[in-house]
Amino acid sequence: MRKFKSWLWLLPLLAFAVLLSSCGTKSVADEDILSRAKATNSITWGVKNDTRLFGLMDISDGQIKGFDIDIAKEVSHRIIGQNVQINFVPVTSQTRIPLLKNGNVDAIIATMTNTPDRRKVVDFSDTYFNAGQALLVKKGSPIKSVKDLKKGTKVIGVQGSNSVQNIKKVAPDAQVLQLSDYAQAFTALQSGQGDALTTDNGILYGMSADNPNYVVVGGTFTKEPYAIAVNKGQKAFLDDVNLALTSMRQDGTYKQIEDKWFGNIAGFSDGGLK
Repeated sequence: MRKFKSWLWLLPLLAFAVLLSSCGTKSVADEDILSRAKATNSITWGVKNDTRLFGLMDISDGQIKGFDIDIAKEVSHRIIGQNVQINFVPVTSQTRIPLLKNGNVDAIIATMTNTPDRRKVVDFSDTYFNAGQALLVKKGSPIKSVKDLKKGTKVIGVQGSNSVQNIKKVAPDAQVLQLSDYAQAFTALQSGQGDALTTDNGILYGMSADNPNYVVVGGTFTKEPYAIAVNKGQKAFLDDVNLALTSMRQDGTYKQIEDKWFGNIAGFSDGGLK
């Protein structure tokens, strides 16, 4: 009996340890995002900050601006309200899913294609932009389409994007150089480290608009439906996102945002939702 009593003082400590352990198993990402967003009047988006037209840092005021940014703002207003605090966290193709899974962002809108492999780990909204993979080359390049990507040709892509896997399928003899973001990828193309840069056409047209010595060639050779990604188990949040996207298309807001960013882009006709 005396031996048993000598251990009694440990019971409260053991109970507290169990409580801490159980609390630690629930991730921020597992919270009800919609309820928390409404309670805090805030929502955090993972966005690109290096991709002209979709999400690019404006050095004049330090704000990220682009098509994805405007769509995220409008969706946030329709879900939470006009006074919602909207936070933007820069992501890359490689970091966007880990940041979402860790709860650093509530949703991702970052030129992200809805693919079967990605659907295994995240849920996607309805498509908000129809893109397609293409090639960017220097004016006068002999490369006019993916058919010209022969053995010895170097193609630049971005780590974490499905465009790298796509180009390996359609041009298996080409050498693929993977870099961490689009800024590095385009710099590599300019410096002659590759013969072509491949990613979605909307992104490439943004590069071409700023650098007319580089042109998009060959049309699109894949379909890349962009969608908003959220964590698994966030059905209420996802439903509201889809309702917001639907209402934006119905009342013309979507078309206004699309025209704002793509209306004056020469040659661009494959994106958007009709």
